[in-house]
Amino acid sequence: MLTINDLSLRVAGRLLIENASVQLASGAKAGIVGRNGTGKTTLFRAITGDLSPESGSISLSRGTRIGQVAQEAPGTEEALIEIVLKADIERGRLLKEAETATDPHRIAEIQTRLADIGAHSAEARAAEILAGLGFDAEAQKRPASSFSGGWRMRVALASVLFAEPDLLLLDEPTNYLDLEGTLWLESYLSRYPHTVLLISHDRDLLNRAVNSIIHLENKKLTLWAGGYDQFARQYAEKAELQEKMRVKQDAKRKHMQSFVDRFRAKASKARQAQSRLKALEKMQVIAANVMAQVAPFNFPSPDKVVASPIIAVESGAVGYADDKPVLKQLNLRIDNDDRIALLGANGNGKSTFAKLLAGRLGLQAGKLTLAPGLKVSIFAQHQMDDLRPAESAYQHVRRVMPDAPEAKVRARVAQFGLATEKMDTPARDLSGGEKARLLMGLSSLDAPHLFILDEPTNHLDIDSRQALAEALNDFDGAVILISHDRHLIEACADRLWLVDKGTVKPFDGDMDDYRALMTGGASQRKEKREADKASKADKRREAARKRAELEPLAKKIKTAEGLMERLRKRIDAIEAEMADPSLYARDPAKVSTLAKERSDLSAKLETQEELWLQLSSDYEEAMAG
Repeated sequence: MLTINDLSLRVAGRLLIENASVQLASGAKAGIVGRNGTGKTTLFRAITGDLSPESGSISLSRGTRIGQVAQEAPGTEEALIEIVLKADIERGRLLKEAETATDPHRIAEIQTRLADIGAHSAEARAAEILAGLGFDAEAQKRPASSFSGGWRMRVALASVLFAEPDLLLLDEPTNYLDLEGTLWLESYLSRYPHTVLLISHDRDLLNRAVNSIIHLENKKLTLWAGGYDQFARQYAEKAELQEKMRVKQDAKRKHMQSFVDRFRAKASKARQAQSRLKALEKMQVIAANVMAQVAPFNFPSPDKVVASPIIAVESGAVGYADDKPVLKQLNLRIDNDDRIALLGANGNGKSTFAKLLAGRLGLQAGKLTLAPGLKVSIFAQHQMDDLRPAESAYQHVRRVMPDAPEAKVRARVAQFGLATEKMDTPARDLSGGEKARLLMGLSSLDAPHLFILDEPTNHLDIDSRQALAEALNDFDGAVILISHDRHLIEACADRLWLVDKGTVKPFDGDMDDYRALMTGGASQRKEKREADKASKADKRREAARKRAELEPLAKKIKTAEGLMERLRKRIDAIEAEMADPSLYARDPAKVSTLAKERSDLSAKLETQEELWLQLSSDYEEAMAG
């Protein structure tokens, strides 16, 4: 399907990929991973022909149809379903031709081809894709212009999925999806009938939707079999082996060099020295595996702990119009050590609930109780637009810390994970990940008791997401997390709340249960849980029956244990009495009597211990049988 041979790509004078080669079989599903800025999107541009290689080649199977999400989301007055249906150009052309064709042979050809491409079920398939991405039947009939940019990008994604190209290129598709859409896409891609190349930093998506990983590192492409976790494990093992080989080679080189230095001037050893010198020159150097370290996140913990609950809501209702609450019947409490992830489709009210907790919206009804002195901070992706483009990270922090010494301000910026050379870079010139770090650092600057994060991972690579998870786990305050990154949720959250049907309630289950609920496997998972419960109940009943049957044997074991305990106590008492030095001078006969009694008791104890071991073994075998 795809052959990349000795490829080199350069953008704006910067060499991103150099002499890289990789082959991908037809039907393969590969995830492309690598640090931000390494050239993953540039590789896509080269595959589609939008960028010419400096050298090397990219070849595709003859007639391969390439599809990728349009950079500009549709904003026309057409209904969403019509926009998606138009993405299948062949179907549209054939249907139009069928309206005017008069030749019976051509009509037959058209109808046969329409049947082959499933044209008559196209509308149902388009509706299914749109529904999976969050558009209900009513929304599918609305014009694209009535939706925001993020929702229109979902339409663009739906269009390319509906067209089913032979080679599907997806560049961070989850950036404009919620968790529910991400779970649906994960399931859809795993069943996709053609070849997929996916750029993503979502570990779970890369574990479930692809069967190979293309790693872009040091300007090279390396193909690994399996999902992301398998790649990460193999990569770490390879790096460890390479380091061991490098250390071993360094020792060998030093030994050979030492021989050369000592004996190259001696006539009797000159030949051997020269031989070793040639071997040194031919020895291929094993480079140290320098793994780029991702900068950590650092969220300052609150100076003073506030008493739980830090927030309590009773019979609450919140919204934007007095007569139309978005959420109601809210009866919840948040404690000072809670780690809560909010689940629920976009539009259900997750951000509205976050604004209520952050104090940016007031209750329309009910009661809200806050702990005295409570500080709440919120990070949301849209707030990145509020950064001052011309001001640097240092200047942003200086506004918040006007009286602090320069060194202290720069130290605080460093805690955001921004390198020294980035501190004075205007915000407009920072990467998406660097802007996210700056905004997250500013949001947490006053050490909040409750830190709310609304989609914090959109511009972070996999290693940065892991660093974020570690920082949130180290943070001493409470956390409310809204994210489409399931790995981050599972790494940080210990409670799940579902925002659905106009309210917020604890979710009874884990992320696997929620995934099953979203992808239609909830009933099977429920049946499995019930079957497991039934199985456990059967096991408990069987164990109880066996215990009843073996009660006489259990009594013998208990009797043996009691006798052993009495024997040990008497032996301990005798040894304590014999430990008195004056007894030997005062009453030698008693010493002899005690010694004989201890010997007899020890023999009895040994016999009882052997009996206890045999009885216990018989009991365990009977219970296991």
